[in-house]
Amino acid sequence: MHERRIPEWLRHAPAPSVRGFAILAGTEAIARGILISVFPLALYEGLGDAQTVSKAYFWVGVLSLITGLMVPFVTRYVARRWVYSTGAAMFATGALVATQGSGPAVVTGLLLIAMATVICFVCFNAYVLDYISKIELGRCETSRMFYSAFGWTAGPVLGVSLRNWWEPAPFVIAATAATVMLGLFLYLRLGNGKLITRAARPAVNPLSYMPRFIAQPRLVAGFLFATFRSCGWWVYVVYLPIFAIESGLGDRLGGIVLSISNGFLFLTPFMLRWMRANSIRHAVRTGFLLAGLLFAGAGAVSGMPWLAILALVAGSFFLILLDVSGGLPFLMAVKPSERTEMSAIYSSYRDVSGILTPGAAWLVLLVAPLSGIFVAGGAGLLAMWALAGRLHPRLGQARPIRMEEGPLLPRRDTLGETPAE
Repeated sequence: MHERRIPEWLRHAPAPSVRGFAILAGTEAIARGILISVFPLALYEGLGDAQTVSKAYFWVGVLSLITGLMVPFVTRYVARRWVYSTGAAMFATGALVATQGSGPAVVTGLLLIAMATVICFVCFNAYVLDYISKIELGRCETSRMFYSAFGWTAGPVLGVSLRNWWEPAPFVIAATAATVMLGLFLYLRLGNGKLITRAARPAVNPLSYMPRFIAQPRLVAGFLFATFRSCGWWVYVVYLPIFAIESGLGDRLGGIVLSISNGFLFLTPFMLRWMRANSIRHAVRTGFLLAGLLFAGAGAVSGMPWLAILALVAGSFFLILLDVSGGLPFLMAVKPSERTEMSAIYSSYRDVSGILTPGAAWLVLLVAPLSGIFVAGGAGLLAMWALAGRLHPRLGQARPIRMEEGPLLPRRDTLGETPAE
């Protein structure tokens, strides 16, 4: 009798679902999207010059990379649910610290948020791999992007507008969103994921998984896909606004086109339908090819600024397609016994691209104008188009398998080698 009076949601944890993960990601997008256009302005005002801002971003990227690689080590001693909860709390704390407005406070807030983002990302990917079947990963990625569309679309413009009204406003909203994200996580009760133990000697150092990572071509390729896709976004988010200012198009254009590009997220369900009608390989190759050509074309027509801007915006559409499909080759290749460790390695692509892109741009600017960065970014995307040609043509496609016959195995001499058990 007493048990019947207990509400259902208290007696049973809700079953993890694609929608639950999508809502969790959408809440994070609100927290991050509203700050993406605010932090560069706050850092520039607090530190005084662009060179110091670049140094701050560089070292934040390095520390964030180290944090991501150490998450698996920490989760061997601390339950994953507490690690994720700590990451969400760090995000809220970092946003509140940044409300102080001074240079050191903004840098500290950026560092806490960057570390929190990678912590939550590693744990989020591990939970997805635990609870979502491989055949549903495509739908999960697309739902995640669709639910994140509002935060990434309205966030950049809203963040700058609110900051002009009251400087701490976007940071307060981000802290609130991070707190809501933590509450949703606790409600979903994902716990520590599914327990999978190795037959022998668990590695205590996440870097010890690097040889296993390098030995699996599909994982390396998937990491490169994610890294260069992120480099494309870095070029778009950071250098397009600078190009607009130097071309006399104003300092508001960058935020406007970023919101327009993020609006393409609402098209992700149609992208998923198109991807299912073709294949993951075809989607990945199409995204890299057209994004690369458009970015390189923008550099070639830089003498006509508006035409270059339009080419970059069109290229961002195919970066969205890569956001939907580009991570699937990696996720579908991870073995269950290596989920947390490989998720940590995979998540480092954000920080690697955050270090690689400014470094490459610095070298390009030694010998070429700003438009040369667009050409270099396009070349990197086209290189990934060539690499994606080695993916198995039927990667991710569902097909009935008779259990007594066993799975049909593709060749092992390509990146589409036998899927991980």
